[in-house]
Amino acid sequence: MSDFQLKYLADKVHVHRWPQDSPIWDDSTISQLDSSINKNPEKKQITVNETTVQIENIIFYSLNRIGLTIPLFKDECTMIFEGMLGDLSAHVHITIKHGNFLGIFNQLIAWRQKFFPSS
Repeated sequence: MSDFQLKYLADKVHVHRWPQDSPIWDDSTISQLDSSINKNPEKKQITVNETTVQIENIIFYSLNRIGLTIPLFKDECTMIFEGMLGDLSAHVHITIKHGNFLGIFNQLIAWRQKFFPSS
């Protein structure tokens, strides 16, 4: 059994409901996400485990459609995925803009290949 874990600080994170025909999020969920993630300008602690991604104290599971990218002309990388937050569907964007973005990107590529080879 593997015990993969990658921890890093993200500069920007955005979580929103997806797909659009999924259950509507209640006001308390939206408020919690806005105050702790979406509208909070502080860096966010990201913990990537074998099959989950934790942002601060919020865990996303049933991950799929995991995309990793380094935009042209930018020193950053972004991970985008779909997952579950409790019984709610979510779409998550995590961006790293600091010096070790390339090392984190390479570790995320290896993680995705190992645990989500069809993604």
